[in-house]
Amino acid sequence: MTINCNGRLIDLNEPKIMGILNTTPDSFFDGGSSESINLVLEKIDKYLNDGADIIDIGGYSTKPNAKVISEQEEIDRTIPFIEAIVKNHPDIILSIDTFRGNVAKKAINAGASIINDVSGWELDDNMFDVIKELNVPYILMHMKGNPETMQEKTSYNDITLEVNEYFSQKIEKLKAAKVNDIILDPGFGFAKNLEQNYELFSKMEALGFNQFPLLVGISRKSMIYKLFNTTAQEALNGTSVLNMVALQKGAKILRVHDVKEAKETLEIYNALKGKY
Repeated sequence: MTINCNGRLIDLNEPKIMGILNTTPDSFFDGGSSESINLVLEKIDKYLNDGADIIDIGGYSTKPNAKVISEQEEIDRTIPFIEAIVKNHPDIILSIDTFRGNVAKKAINAGASIINDVSGWELDDNMFDVIKELNVPYILMHMKGNPETMQEKTSYNDITLEVNEYFSQKIEKLKAAKVNDIILDPGFGFAKNLEQNYELFSKMEALGFNQFPLLVGISRKSMIYKLFNTTAQEALNGTSVLNMVALQKGAKILRVHDVKEAKETLEIYNALKGKY
């Protein structure tokens, strides 16, 4: 449960908060809010003040039917921001949210220390070689297809079993490549319909084989607001509720848009466990 981030050991036995930083104009919740260096640095300051332990930066929207962008455009949307963030906050822990190996490598060289890959290296043949070469903490997420096709690929006989089988096959290859720090993300909302998201969530304890830390990213997703026929803007309360349940089920990283509220959820969780 300990990961090595640029020489710093991060103990995930104590759950951590990961703040989402989208530098895209079309993300489902906060698109367009972080498209300049100054706006990004302001958001970083707020996230850190609110209690974020990790910042996850992404320049490619992976919402359903998201617009395809070139590799160079993704690089332009991420690397200058990473450089500016690291310059202002040398000790910050950054993850790069990308499925492209070249983008991941440039981000790590610019100062990021974790690769967060929604595709399990299925969308870029180069990604696995980059993971193997850099040997930084790797977030392995479950998804079928790609952002354009994933919502057509929601056929499962036993979703929990199939997600674990997917993880098992990927972990075997990572371990053979001597990748030491592996974090698992069930991929809520990716190639899963509403009922499947909740079925998988309800059985979260069965994921990860009790060996690997789980990251849960349900912040303001449709699995919350579709229950109430509302919007992502109205899904904060539901996000906090599910984040608490996720912690109770063993989640070690909460990936969120609303860091302050997630931190408060974590503090209440710790208080309930007697960790004041």
